[in-house]
Amino acid sequence: MERSLENLYIWRESRIVVNKIYHMLANNKDWGFKDQIQRAAISIMNNIAEGFDSGSDAKFANYLNIATGSCSEVRSMLYLCEDLGYCSQETRLELQDSVKRITTGIVNLKGSISHE
Repeated sequence: MERSLENLYIWRESRIVVNKIYHMLANNKDWGFKDQIQRAAISIMNNIAEGFDSGSDAKFANYLNIATGSCSEVRSMLYLCEDLGYCSQETRLELQDSVKRITTGIVNLKGSISHE
């Protein structure tokens, strides 16, 4: 299989999460909240991408650490999303499950490239 960013499950899954968050909040007028959760979700996807082509395993591992932090931020903000009535409990749980799978995938990938 070709070495390609698009072949990474964690990148593909994070792209789906970004799209779901954007669609979920498309008509939301809480600009601060909306901007923060969208940026955090995009950070997951883009840090995986930047790390993938960073040129070294150490740099890739660092970008994956940042992506993991962004996963935690999105998971946390999804509780607020539900608390503020911006999404249902079902939607929160679905998105959090996706983000947890991404986090697990990032940890597994990092373990396979890093020899710390």
